[in-house]
Amino acid sequence: MSEALERYIDQGVGREPADIVLKGGQFFDLVTGELVASDIAISGDRIVGTFGNYEGREEIDITGRIVVPGFIDTHLHIESSLVTPHEFDRCVLPLGITTVVCDPHEIANVLGTEGIEYFLDSALETIMDIRVQLSSCVPATHLETSGADLPIERLLPFRHHPKVIGLAEFMNFPGVVHKDPVCLAKLEAFQGAHIDGHAPLLSGKDLNGYLAAGIRTDHECTSAEEAMEKIRKGMHILVREGSVSKDLHALMPIITERLSSHLALCTDDRNPLDIAEQGHLDHMIRTAISAGVEPLAIYRAASISAARAFGLRDRGLVAPGWRADLVVIDSLENCKAETVFSGGRRVTDALFATRKPVAAVGLDSVKAGQVHASAFGIPVTDGDSSVIGVLPGKIITEHRRYRLPAVGNQTGVDLDRDIIKVAVIERHGVNGNHANGFVQGFGLKKGAIASTVGHDSHNICVVGVNDEDMAIAANRLGEIKGGFVVVEDGKVTGEIALPVAGLMSLEPYEAVRDTLHHLRQAAFALGATLEEPFLQLAFLPLPVIPHLKISDRGLVDVDKFMLIG
Repeated sequence: MSEALERYIDQGVGREPADIVLKGGQFFDLVTGELVASDIAISGDRIVGTFGNYEGREEIDITGRIVVPGFIDTHLHIESSLVTPHEFDRCVLPLGITTVVCDPHEIANVLGTEGIEYFLDSALETIMDIRVQLSSCVPATHLETSGADLPIERLLPFRHHPKVIGLAEFMNFPGVVHKDPVCLAKLEAFQGAHIDGHAPLLSGKDLNGYLAAGIRTDHECTSAEEAMEKIRKGMHILVREGSVSKDLHALMPIITERLSSHLALCTDDRNPLDIAEQGHLDHMIRTAISAGVEPLAIYRAASISAARAFGLRDRGLVAPGWRADLVVIDSLENCKAETVFSGGRRVTDALFATRKPVAAVGLDSVKAGQVHASAFGIPVTDGDSSVIGVLPGKIITEHRRYRLPAVGNQTGVDLDRDIIKVAVIERHGVNGNHANGFVQGFGLKKGAIASTVGHDSHNICVVGVNDEDMAIAANRLGEIKGGFVVVEDGKVTGEIALPVAGLMSLEPYEAVRDTLHHLRQAAFALGATLEEPFLQLAFLPLPVIPHLKISDRGLVDVDKFMLIG
């Protein structure tokens, strides 16, 4: 018998003092829904005692406080938080998020296996437990140029890494239903492991076929009706509330004690400014309870149900033998974390200082050449023009058609109807493709904003009122090695550098938070009306419905393609 195991038993029985004892408070029993007054004894990385009194080498008074299991974010892309895994760890762990299940899909589409290795190396060093799903859709679509290609042969070497859970969100649901050989090869290799789903609006027998491939979870439900069909067919629904995709209110009818064992929570994703202003999963919990959701249902979804969905059998309850991921909160309703334990370690600045750094990657990933204003011209055509319609708070868009004004032999913007230009510029150094179109819904009255964060292939995406400012914004992204840029009247009025694969900052999350605040103000000065203009811009090229896309033919006729860029 190992010394550690003997120590767990002795401290649990009470033969010797526990390493740490939380005294004077209550814990939320997610089995019965009761608030239980009890000491909580911790030995090493696990809980060894509840429902009793214990002595500890360190005793912490939590009188008047409640202990809940650590929260688990079941689907996110840390890159979309705009900070490195180490900074994300420092940003959200103090809020009680002790485990995250991440898909390094964004950096994998830029750097391939180098990006996955960077995340796995980081996950071995962070204080929170970062688990990785291997990115299944690299590239995400054949209609856009990606920076990498990851067939199954390149994923298999990571299959048995201690931080890997399984295969990440399988976005190509048409490929599954129609038995695309590339899709089937990946699914076959991960049979018996966790396969994460991504199937917006898929229903009926097509959903049955998708699930028959062994896919078990989905975070794309936008209505209670959609979620209920998937739950009835055995899926575990990940209720999402991020900086752009906000589905919590629509799904509240299903967050009940009866259904809680089939639910989990995810952010997919939140940036540091929103985390600072609102919170993370703790924000979802507060919001749900204030709207009438049963505390037992939402806390189960945030911990034990999430752990079971992803095969993490050691966490999710305040009980002996379970991992000591614990959050001391002021009340169930407020869910304000006051003290957090990750694997039995009290989370402090000193604890974060013990982590080993991981060298940044992809510092020269923006390889687009200089672009001139003339490249953004769109010739006049007969009839209506296709326009991308932005839906605030959603990552899906609409295909709209409008008759737009002519300016000489060029098609112009229509500010009265909030229609401006959008362009996507290949930035991986593969072919230099450039596509132009129109978008409605940003609210810009002048200037331009641009980004190297452009789901899923992460080319440069720029929207603007005039070609000159669009060119300045796009070129500035190359100079700062990726990020977000705001241009007004020929001058850069706001920017943030994201040099790690053009996706993440090298700065502390506090600096990123403060810069994002300035960027928002700079965008609002252009007339932007979206709450999150930069993240909405980043999702414009997402493959879901008819949309602008780069191909080897340049500008794609959106009437002939059923994927967005």
